[in-house]
Amino acid sequence: MNPFRISYLEFVCTDGDCLFLAEILLCMHGFLLQFKIMYHSEFLKISKERGFIHQGTDIEELDLLMQKGSISAYLGFDPTADSLHVGHLVGIMWLRLLQKTGHKPIVLIGGATSMIGDPTGKDALRQQLTESDIALNIKGINKTFESFLKFGAGSTDAVLVNNADWLKKLNYLEFLRDYGCHFSVNRMLSFDSIKLRLEREQPLSFLEFNYMIFQSYDFLELYRHHNCLLQMGGSDQWGNIVAGVDLTRRMSGKRVFGLTAHLLLTSAGTKMGKTSGGAVWLNREKLSDYDYWQFWRNTDDRDVGRYLRLFTDFPISEIEKLEKLQGAELNEAKKILADEATALARDRNCLEAIHQTVAELFEKQGSGNLNQLEKENINVSELPLGFDEVFARYNLVTSKGEARRLIQGGGARVNDQPIHDIKNLLTSDHFSDGLAKLSAGKKKHLVLQLV
Repeated sequence: MNPFRISYLEFVCTDGDCLFLAEILLCMHGFLLQFKIMYHSEFLKISKERGFIHQGTDIEELDLLMQKGSISAYLGFDPTADSLHVGHLVGIMWLRLLQKTGHKPIVLIGGATSMIGDPTGKDALRQQLTESDIALNIKGINKTFESFLKFGAGSTDAVLVNNADWLKKLNYLEFLRDYGCHFSVNRMLSFDSIKLRLEREQPLSFLEFNYMIFQSYDFLELYRHHNCLLQMGGSDQWGNIVAGVDLTRRMSGKRVFGLTAHLLLTSAGTKMGKTSGGAVWLNREKLSDYDYWQFWRNTDDRDVGRYLRLFTDFPISEIEKLEKLQGAELNEAKKILADEATALARDRNCLEAIHQTVAELFEKQGSGNLNQLEKENINVSELPLGFDEVFARYNLVTSKGEARRLIQGGGARVNDQPIHDIKNLLTSDHFSDGLAKLSAGKKKHLVLQLV
């Protein structure tokens, strides 16, 4: 079978089984499609060049449509915390590219679906959120999008919508009668979000089983009220997206589309954005500008080019030059990555203070601007306290044993002075104006604040 023609199976097949077969074939041959298809629309061409595209439905037809004019596309975010983290950045940057290439982004906040919880990638029911929790989380994440997208009333200005506005108004019996008949349980069980949970013999609640149906209805609602023709998401959302495409086509008779991006793992095999200290938050209230910059500065050498393509607006021609650097020269590429990624999320004005802190910390080995460093509280009643306990508690190292080895190797410092003995204790004498700086090696620093 010619892989260039795979997604066209949906043009000639009209029944559900044939559509399902087309989707399976598209999934199987998605990798091959990436290299057989030459995209002509600016959005898809740049998306491929920068490494976003993983799978798509009727992708050749979408390419033709996007050449003809502007379309609206959406990507959803469930407000499960009061800040997004760098794991969400692929989706945000993809929406940004959509807007930069002349199309209209729709940011969907899952105010209703977050009350259910997406079962994708989970072995247990997600923590149930109250409506007040969700409201606070939405308030925290909404401002993030303004750093990346232009909102307004223009034809390509982004809009932000909340699925609680329509899902909470549904009559469940009417909803089941009108839409439930379009969902095959056999087919739903075949999608990874459900199949993998069952294969691991983990329980799947009926509440979670509804998630795919409600997400599918979101696409139909956005088509009806915003003429939305494309849903975008991570590759783990493929089943949900295909279901939404199918429902919208059945109910409206309109051809709509789905695209997924690669889920990122670092070259070391870890989930992108996870550190020993937890998630790398986009909101500065949860992570300082300096520590956000440092996350990108500490990127694995093997990931620098890939991250420059995905997480910055840096020109591809310049990225290709940086990708050729090796050894110590690659540090300059990492600084560019850190600067450009931080400027997008936090604004470019913060870079001067960050650079000053970096110079003082690493070049002059001085005390640095402590206000730029991440701060953690410690109660004065806990002092004195062993440094191995302190370093492990505040995630400068992963364990007390690692802390002791760091001290013995001369890599642990308090206020830039080496801690020579594993028996040494952190005391109130180490604090000046209530602050003490701890360092693990040359890259990890923390300020403790007495309370």
